[in-house]
Amino acid sequence: MNRTQLGTALRELRQASGKEAKAVARGAVMSPSKLSKIETGKVSPTVIDVERILTAIGVSDEVKAEYMAAARAEATEATAWRLIRRLGYHRKQQQIKALDDSTDMLRVFQSSLVPGLLQTPEYIRAVFTRTGIGGEQLDRTVAARIARQQSLYETTKTFRFVITESVLRWRLVSDAMMAGQLDRILSVSRLPHVDVRVVPLAARQSDVPSHPFVIRDDRTVTVETIHAEISVTDPRDVEIYIRKFEGFAGVALASDDMRRAVEIIRDDFLRCQEP
Repeated sequence: MNRTQLGTALRELRQASGKEAKAVARGAVMSPSKLSKIETGKVSPTVIDVERILTAIGVSDEVKAEYMAAARAEATEATAWRLIRRLGYHRKQQQIKALDDSTDMLRVFQSSLVPGLLQTPEYIRAVFTRTGIGGEQLDRTVAARIARQQSLYETTKTFRFVITESVLRWRLVSDAMMAGQLDRILSVSRLPHVDVRVVPLAARQSDVPSHPFVIRDDRTVTVETIHAEISVTDPRDVEIYIRKFEGFAGVALASDDMRRAVEIIRDDFLRCQEP
């Protein structure tokens, strides 16, 4: 089976399962019209689309492996942010939540922003306000990202965050709100299945941050650039990101050392906002 045959094969698989298209679309966090276009070959599904559809249908591991191999025939995919905005950022958050739910280990490297799963409501609002959205759409997007954060409390999962110190000092919100944001990071870092590390600016480095990325298990990497979101699935490329993540994790502050460093930055913000 090649990539061009995926849509028809997915439709036949869904029909064999006895599940209606609307139910599968809902489970895959996509519109029924998008699923229809995928099944009829009008839209080429992404790797993430295929994984969500297969999960919604409820196929065996063997069948899932076969279909995912065909989906990964094109190892790198890019989706422009303008298309994601047209979809709706709140729907994008729902799609990401579906991916998080099927991930056992999530590794996040951030050199630009506080990771979404660790953001306070005020910080989330500032992040999405800069995209130009507002009103009800902004409220729904903030609520959707907060809903995603519930996965942090699923003890069967492992979360690893590596953040550069510059992220913690970047004043995207007021000083008081930044102090609250750092308190949020400190709180989450105490969960036994969550590892938060900070790369200090004073540490000698042998690598450069390049850009943020997220690794889901050892199978998919998501990269956010200025114009698009890029998905990487080729195992050889995924391994490059894993090595980069572990390299920065190795020179980052962890546990109590990390918390002391974050507390110092938080206290600086608190002093700045005092009258």
